[in-house]
Amino acid sequence: MKNELYRFILNKEHHQYRRRIDWNLAAEYCALGLSPDERMSDRFSRMCREERAVILPGEQIVLIRTIENLPDIFTEGEWTEIKENHYIHELGYHSNLAPDYYSTIASGLLAKREFADEYGKRAIDSVIALADQYLEEAKRIGRDDLVEIFTRIPRYGARTFREALQFFRILHFALWLEGNYHVTVGRFDKHIYPYLKNDMEKGIITEDEALDLLCDFFLSFNKDSDLYPGVQQGDNGQSMMLGGVDENGNEVFNLLSALCLKASARNKMIDPKINLRVNKNTDIEIFKQATELTRCGLGFPQYSNDDVVIPALEALGYEHKDATDYTVAACWEFIIPAVGADIANIAALSYPKAVDIALHTALLSSETYADFFNAVKTEIEKESERICSSINNVWFVPSPLMRTLMNTDISGKGKYHNFGIHGTGIATASDSLAAIKKYVFEDKSIDKGSLITAVDSNFENDPELLNLLRYHSPKLGNNDDFVDSIATELLDAFADSLSGRVNCLGGVYRAGTGSAMYYLWHANEIGASPDGRRLGEPFGTNFSVSLFARIHGPISVIASMTKPHVERAINGGPLTLEFHSSVFDDVDGIEKIAMLVKRYVALGGHQLQLNTVNKEVLLEAQKNPEAYRNLIVRIWGWSAYFVELSPEYQNHVIARQEYSV
Repeated sequence: MKNELYRFILNKEHHQYRRRIDWNLAAEYCALGLSPDERMSDRFSRMCREERAVILPGEQIVLIRTIENLPDIFTEGEWTEIKENHYIHELGYHSNLAPDYYSTIASGLLAKREFADEYGKRAIDSVIALADQYLEEAKRIGRDDLVEIFTRIPRYGARTFREALQFFRILHFALWLEGNYHVTVGRFDKHIYPYLKNDMEKGIITEDEALDLLCDFFLSFNKDSDLYPGVQQGDNGQSMMLGGVDENGNEVFNLLSALCLKASARNKMIDPKINLRVNKNTDIEIFKQATELTRCGLGFPQYSNDDVVIPALEALGYEHKDATDYTVAACWEFIIPAVGADIANIAALSYPKAVDIALHTALLSSETYADFFNAVKTEIEKESERICSSINNVWFVPSPLMRTLMNTDISGKGKYHNFGIHGTGIATASDSLAAIKKYVFEDKSIDKGSLITAVDSNFENDPELLNLLRYHSPKLGNNDDFVDSIATELLDAFADSLSGRVNCLGGVYRAGTGSAMYYLWHANEIGASPDGRRLGEPFGTNFSVSLFARIHGPISVIASMTKPHVERAINGGPLTLEFHSSVFDDVDGIEKIAMLVKRYVALGGHQLQLNTVNKEVLLEAQKNPEAYRNLIVRIWGWSAYFVELSPEYQNHVIARQEYSV
């Protein structure tokens, strides 16, 4: 990858080629009475025709967006009618799917076209026409290397490593252009390594040349990521899975896996988000290589433990060959490439809200802690019932291209249509229950009514009680069975509340340990809490300890967070640990972090992500954002440029626990 090209993209100079289109397609389609399939097909064809072929100097992997907006295909009135009769998830378009890129790359689009429906054929024709624009532009500017590539792909299967990367770029680009979002990469190294291996054996490419090409390929993920929808810039779902085992138990990690870690470290950009599948037998050298990437401050790789995830997915009904092929959705939810059409983030349940309701309705009448905890479990059951009963007649805008690139019916009759529900604020809830158990029911040092009054007044008149609950009460993360056992019971209660339920598409519900953005939203639904958390303070992100808890260190956190039965809440959601950047300054620090990750896996942790932070730098970046435009942090399941985040997300990162080793 040329340094000039890297700077060009990093500085967003390629945005000069963009333009907006002012089409009122919705009104046009409404007047014609076109079906949703016809509308999506027509819009995609028009978008492909309107795109302008731009090949930047030195660029090896091409395609950039030149049309920056996708006109809606439904009028406001039509959307209102659709929503009156259906459950619409998020934007209504397909998201968090891992399409079958790789068999398509191997066979070519013409082979895929033979089995496509009418709209799929039209989508494939549009993709080929878009690629032909690049073929003609390559001829015009004398780029014979690209002429050779585009003469073959995407009509026919890739033969070389570079052709495979370019083919992927075409498909990935086209899926976003169709209107899908949070489109994930899947198990990249498993499927693309044979192309690299073949090229190297034939002497077509060297390892250094492959790394350079891979850096250019990774750069392509960042060209248009600002046009991909998300809660914040960076939340775009371009997640790549590396490593893990295949269905026969063989390790997948290979030379391409290692080169991906290096390419990500060299680029130091937010995409693609790197995920790494590991297990108890993963060599420590792989953990060290991964830690070298963590050292760069990108917030990845994120780790997933095959020893826990695979059997847990099988217990939910996934076939062995599918469970062993799992990848992650936009953030960390576990999904199955090609045949999985799960909605992995359909809703979220708040543990602290269940505690808060029980505090105000059941504490005074509870004679024992067991009575009170049963009231909390009842609230969890009620909330699960409310969530599940509210999700009926799910409907998505048809996606002819995505439909063609999946080996299942994504409209609702396919192989897997399970729904994932996050569980938020487990530390806040566990710590609150631990305080109630200890001080109200065991020591009897805090009166029930006084506690309720203090919580409702945000502890304004009880500074001593606030100090006790906030800093001296048992906290999740200190390897204390007193509170850790409560977290285990809460997670079990959540899993129990969803067990046996069947969703409207015939799938099951999956409990999860993630939070997504709900660590802010759910925190604003309640006031203060009995753990000493005050009004307006957020929960910890995902499966993490409280922001203000006094924690012994990362080893005690790992000990605490591997006690709950995470295999029962396998929708996904990592333990998130923040380490001061100085930890990674020398080889000793790298080795310690690698050993820490390996220990987490050995103890049965299911998912882990590490963030490299320096609070002083983050505070300075808030004051002087222009000087820190490329500062990257991990948010919940994605990484972003710190200065592009809203203050509430910036402040949460700054407030998180910061560890050393």
